[in-house]
Amino acid sequence: MDRVPPGQILTQRFPILTYGEEPRVSPETWRLEVRGLVEAPLVLGYADLLALPQVEVVRDFHCVTRWSRLDVAWKGVQARVLLERARPRPEAVAVLVHSYGGYTTNLLLEDLLREDVLLAHTLFGRPLPPERGGPVRLLVPHLYAWKSAKWVQAIELLDHLELGFWERLGYHWRGDPWREERFQEGPIPAASLRFRSKKT
Repeated sequence: MDRVPPGQILTQRFPILTYGEEPRVSPETWRLEVRGLVEAPLVLGYADLLALPQVEVVRDFHCVTRWSRLDVAWKGVQARVLLERARPRPEAVAVLVHSYGGYTTNLLLEDLLREDVLLAHTLFGRPLPPERGGPVRLLVPHLYAWKSAKWVQAIELLDHLELGFWERLGYHWRGDPWREERFQEGPIPAASLRFRSKKT
């Protein structure tokens, strides 16, 4: 199977694209909240994250600006591990991810629960540098890279889809590279804006 989604160009470089000022957050001051529609809200520091089970993944990385880099090596904690501890409520079906500096992006909860979605702190065997979102960024390798929020600060679980920064400016509400979901064409389907409880 071809590893390069349609419209993408392979590069050996790893461009750094950031809108606005780059937040500077030290490992000592970094905190992550898991909040919203959860039974047990969490607040973790960097040391707490390192104390959790660690995984390494090698995944391809696809930017909506049409470049792809293959075989990027990450290390971190699976997002699903944190969500298991926070215990999402039945009506939680979507997520708004908040970053230091004010950036936000949205995800479906099912996307966040995939086994290769990480809170990543290591890139190619070295601590994640600030310009790439360190000390900790979200990695969502099956979606375009703007969903892999840098400098992640909070994961907020919701019963509806709330658009993030780029999504409000016209980027697609999901961002699947294989479907070239770069920009939202036409209205967002009503079913995507609010989800029913899984028990109804």
